Amino acid sequence: MSEIFGKDALFSFANEHYGIEPDYPFSDDASAVLRHPENRKWFALVMRVSKSKFGIKSDNAVDILNLKSDPILIGSLRLKDGFFPAYHMNKEKWITIFLDGTVPKNEICDLLDLSYDLTI
Repeated sequence: MSEIFGKDALFSFANEHYGIEPDYPFSDDASAVLRHPENRKWFALVMRVSKSKFGIKSDNAVDILNLKSDPILIGSLRLKDGFFPAYHMNKEKWITIFLDGTVPKNEICDLLDLSYDLTI
């Protein structure tokens, strides 16, 4: 497991690289979106969800990140630890990543860049 790249670090990265602050469109403060300022399209969704929603026998919650990605890439990502079919999104075009240290920061940032580019 690598150093945990959590939601606060993710939001700092988004602010430094895209000049974007998280938006909280839902009733809970645990869910936030990152969106393009021009077209308001989402390129990332962060939520706190029970691990049981991903078939893991645990009642513990985990911060997750949903990103848009290339459908071909999604197939190979799902074979890796820390990646899951998109939670509450189109599973062909979005992927869920656990923000628990399983996926390295550089891989998350690269996929965030891709999601940003795919939603312009």
